[in-house]
Amino acid sequence: MKKFIFLSHKADAKFQAFGKTLEMLFGNAALAMVSLFLNSKTKVKRSVKKKIKVQGKDLESLLYNFLEEFLFLLDSERFLACKIKNIKIDKPKGKLGKYFLEAEIYGDGAEKYNFVGSVKAVTYNQMFVKKIGERFVCQVVLDM
Repeated sequence: MKKFIFLSHKADAKFQAFGKTLEMLFGNAALAMVSLFLNSKTKVKRSVKKKIKVQGKDLESLLYNFLEEFLFLLDSERFLACKIKNIKIDKPKGKLGKYFLEAEIYGDGAEKYNFVGSVKAVTYNQMFVKKIGERFVCQVVLDM
């Protein structure tokens, strides 16, 4: 099964990611976004480990916040992620509850790599997270 595919979009980048679980889906979505930064042959070292936590009122806002965290780490700490592990998503308890996500991410200092692309922001445009058959699918448009 493919982890993600890119779809045509006039000015921005658009992709769909897939996973057998929500956790796999979110991890594959992050990998899709990060893949836009570098040449496909570039391998990022796993020299630094970070833990991240995000929350959202629904799955779309959770995904948005999760992907934005990677952009924040790149901009503020010059951290380029290459591997996402141990993703845990807690579903809300009650009608007003929130989704919580924790994950370990591995990567390296961004200054060591030649970037071929950049992402300005994650958008809610055409975004969805849903289960189709036996797998989860999300769609994301990124402002380039």
